[in-house]
Amino acid sequence: MGILKPRITSVCCPRRAVAGAARINRTMIPTMLARASAPSKQQQQQITTQKNQKGTSRGNAAGTTVKGGKAISRSGSRAGAKGPQPPQTPARKSGGSQFYFNLTGFPFPLGPFFTRKTVRIEVERGSVWIFEQTQALELFNVYTPVRMTVIKLASGGLWVHAPVAPTDECIRLIKELDAPVEYIVLPTFAYEHKVFVGPFSRRFPKAKVYVAPYQWSFPLNLPPQFFGIFPTGELFTGDAAVPWADEIEQKLFLPPSIGVGSYVRFSEVAFFHKRTRTLLVTDAVVYIPDDPPEVIPVDALLETARDNFLARFISGGRSPQEVAALAQSGPVEDSPQARRKGWQRMALLVLYFGPSNLLTPQESFDAISNRLFVGPVVETLVYSKVPKSVVDWVEEICTDWNFRQIIPCHFAAPIRAGPAELRRAFTFAYQQAEAQGLMPPRPPPPAKEKPLLPLPAFLGGLLSAMSGGGSGTAATAAASGSLERPVVFPPDDMKTLNSLNETLLSLGAVKRNADLEALGRGWRQP
Repeated sequence: MGILKPRITSVCCPRRAVAGAARINRTMIPTMLARASAPSKQQQQQITTQKNQKGTSRGNAAGTTVKGGKAISRSGSRAGAKGPQPPQTPARKSGGSQFYFNLTGFPFPLGPFFTRKTVRIEVERGSVWIFEQTQALELFNVYTPVRMTVIKLASGGLWVHAPVAPTDECIRLIKELDAPVEYIVLPTFAYEHKVFVGPFSRRFPKAKVYVAPYQWSFPLNLPPQFFGIFPTGELFTGDAAVPWADEIEQKLFLPPSIGVGSYVRFSEVAFFHKRTRTLLVTDAVVYIPDDPPEVIPVDALLETARDNFLARFISGGRSPQEVAALAQSGPVEDSPQARRKGWQRMALLVLYFGPSNLLTPQESFDAISNRLFVGPVVETLVYSKVPKSVVDWVEEICTDWNFRQIIPCHFAAPIRAGPAELRRAFTFAYQQAEAQGLMPPRPPPPAKEKPLLPLPAFLGGLLSAMSGGGSGTAATAAASGSLERPVVFPPDDMKTLNSLNETLLSLGAVKRNADLEALGRGWRQP
């Protein structure tokens, strides 16, 4: 799998300054909202100019639409695509505020706090779109894409998966699809996806909301209604009663509790859009592109590319003298190389929390980029404790759904991948479940039948291919133990995560293997 690069120009939107944010009080918020929503004189002039001109605006784009289904990353390419793709032209349109105030999240507030740019991309012409915004730790200039997927149903209405912040810009881009929002789906318990469902549903009050079961929050376990979520129903495997059942199928991942409390269940619902053969997941897998996504602010990329205190401190164990010889002082000039370096550092911080080397990140980034895999945080802190539940879920998906592309909620999408690639991404779970005796014994390899008469080599190979021999699937590879991990996380990069995991285990906060414990109690998947 690789990422191709059709010619798509980046759209850069400066972030709002957040200095003085601590002085904001409740009485100021209505004024801020009114000012953020009102177009400036320059924006009014741009809107007037656009009305008088034909074609695509070249002004300061408030939103980006990429049509044709091939362009998905900042460089406008499909992750995992093979062969050249035709150039795609973004349709740029001004108007719509990007303001959205959010200062919540545990243990760190979930930024951006004030401004959220939205990028709309057409994945399948007239039927599937993705809307990208960012999540951020703004104090460290660390950003990662977060994604909402919208599917047009046969009824003519829209089905919305994992809503993002409903800024005026985002709502305008949805309304441009000229179809009513009928259903809003929360596919996970995770706060970063849950927090916008309530505000989003208030912008579309006629839409019905469906949620994954076992919603919970930490440190306070608050009901969905506290977040403004009033669900019509919950999402379960093979539920024929949901209104979209003929077009979109679903499978629930609901493992036993891994600790903290019996209510802590890491639920996630995968969906399969049958007509386009598209698999939708939330946090199950990721694909890291070489180039930063379009939605990441350029000034944040350049700031992160600078050899600041954090980069000098996390320097791969180098001495102060070695760091001084490698590090460069001062600001970084805008260039593709600088943006990629900033993106590499962002990706490593998001994936590992504490990578080993930010000063020269290329080697660690190369170990994870351009392949489909399970993120190290999810693998280490969640999936490693329920490997049998993970394998059961993955096998249901890969056996029942012949998907050709995957849309996760983070990093690049869509990813050209099928059941074989998904199984390979979960190699660690297959191996761990088997080692712990949670998998059935492997069947012996079938004996090869000798032909009655010897055949020429080329004819024997042809007959073997026609009969399915030699075309082994990932399922066969898993059963034979021959699957290899697509990513081997460097041990130095994993030190922080492994230390956190061992600390939680030693404190008894989490279980080492919740599957074994649940099976001992006779627990069964609902």
